[in-house]
Amino acid sequence: MIDPIANVANANPVELTPANAPSAAASPKLTPSTSAPTDSVKISSSAQSAVTEALELQSQTVKEANSGDRQAQGLLAREEAATKA
Repeated sequence: MIDPIANVANANPVELTPANAPSAAASPKLTPSTSAPTDSVKISSSAQSAVTEALELQSQTVKEANSGDRQAQGLLAREEAATKA
């Protein structure tokens, strides 16, 4: 069985002085020997359209729905149904 620790005495904190501070020679310097590889990503036009639709403002969706955009009309219908539920 595990017992909680109670009444633990506080340890004395160690103050860093020039005598006990870690020296600069003790910590190795990290220098990159080669440049990091770079990656490039190409997004298809359909994926870009999906992102644009996802980031679209509500007012823009309403405008598109009023002009006959079936996707916008469906989105507004789903949002309205979700608020009623």
